[in-house]
Amino acid sequence: MSDHTQASPSTFDQFLIDFKSSMKRAFHGNNSIDRFCSTRGLPPAVLNDLLSTNPLALAIPVEYGGMGGNMRENLAFLSAAAYESLSLSLTFAINNALFLQPLAKYGRETAKTRVFNQFLKNGSMGGLMITEPDFGSDALSMLTSFTEVNGHFHLKGTKHWAGLTGMADFWLVAARRKSENGSLMRDIDLFISDNHSPEQKIVVEEYFENLGLYQIPYGKNQIDIRLPEDQRLIPQTTGIKMLLDLLHRSRYQFPGLGLGFIQRMLDEAISHTRHRRVGNQYLFGYDQVQNRLSRMQAGYTICSAFCLKSGETAEIDTDLFHNGLEANIIKSVTADMMVDSAQSLLQLVGAKGYKLNHIAGRSVVDSRPFQIFEGSNDILYHQIGESVLRQMKSIQVSSLARFLKEFTTHAASRIQEMVSFSVDFRLPQRKLVDFGKAISRIVSMDLVMHLEDRGFRKDLINNALEILSQEISTLLNTFSHTNNAMVVSDYQENSAW
Repeated sequence: MSDHTQASPSTFDQFLIDFKSSMKRAFHGNNSIDRFCSTRGLPPAVLNDLLSTNPLALAIPVEYGGMGGNMRENLAFLSAAAYESLSLSLTFAINNALFLQPLAKYGRETAKTRVFNQFLKNGSMGGLMITEPDFGSDALSMLTSFTEVNGHFHLKGTKHWAGLTGMADFWLVAARRKSENGSLMRDIDLFISDNHSPEQKIVVEEYFENLGLYQIPYGKNQIDIRLPEDQRLIPQTTGIKMLLDLLHRSRYQFPGLGLGFIQRMLDEAISHTRHRRVGNQYLFGYDQVQNRLSRMQAGYTICSAFCLKSGETAEIDTDLFHNGLEANIIKSVTADMMVDSAQSLLQLVGAKGYKLNHIAGRSVVDSRPFQIFEGSNDILYHQIGESVLRQMKSIQVSSLARFLKEFTTHAASRIQEMVSFSVDFRLPQRKLVDFGKAISRIVSMDLVMHLEDRGFRKDLINNALEILSQEISTLLNTFSHTNNAMVVSDYQENSAW
């Protein structure tokens, strides 16, 4: 990439103004990025303009020439980017949450000085490689290995679905130490690779034709690299805890992307329904349309509550490896609300929203992966339900209402009638997933009520609480219905109509 003049805005507000101006040129100017909606990647001229304010300096500590890495500012920045483009916001989130923040916390001084300088002076980008073709959700079983040879680390393996494949200059690569007998250790290590160095260059074997997020390249990567000693991250305890700290902090930042994205969906939906006449009135006046709009607006409020919580919780100097329950709730609910908002916009816009160059259809396919990557929502809800049951067992409480009085600050009293029952600790998996969803909405309600305490406007709070109450009621009602349906494998026999 070409050199960039380092931007040094006096305040974050000025930085955000400058960055929004660059996005306005990219997305609304004569060379609007929408013209490139069906092509892969970002045009170099557009990318250079978007990087002209040096936005990645936001996640770099002040002592290395950056803006300090404040979590509240980072969330506001991601939200501003997501309002214009989910792909763009995710590009910055990959850089910040999955590369720069872990480097700032766990990197060695020599490596941090060298790499941060490349980001500040040359507009470099970075990403994270964990997932392998045979190990997605089961990441801790990865086969990418490393050995120490003459003061260097030799990494070998295959990684795929790493956002910014072939585009990032630096990577954090996860690997397991190979012992002398060839077995792999259980713990995980993270290493920095520099694609500018021949011995560290990661080879892209294949680019994927991903369904959405066209501006972000994904693919399959072959790793056979040699790295100097100072490019290994140093965990404070174990590598697995370092990895969990990294992933939980990333999940806490999902609401930054979610807030801007849902706000754009809501604004587009309100504008369309106010101007589109069906029958003898505008769409905006129909009750079902109001139902969809109110759910989208509830998503905006809930994401705002999540951003408040993340800003209070997820600063870099805070250890988050033990915050899995809350991080998983915030990630999974945010992703669900993003997808629901995009689906509602497409439904309201109708046929023209299904065009590739319309924001409604693009938003459906762009938001859907958020329910899959960084932990499939089905798995996360299972883990949430399992974690709560484990806590209930440990204190020997089967009454959900009684447990929630200690578990939530505000929500328990509002939904007391709904949760006045005992939980069976032997829930089947499908019920455990529903239980995790219900707990997630209850925690979301609690955070919305905390947002109200901070002065957020009352009508939006009431709307969100009403929508959450409805979802919680629906989810909890599933516990009274026995569902043992199983797929019939040989269903084709005697089933022709």
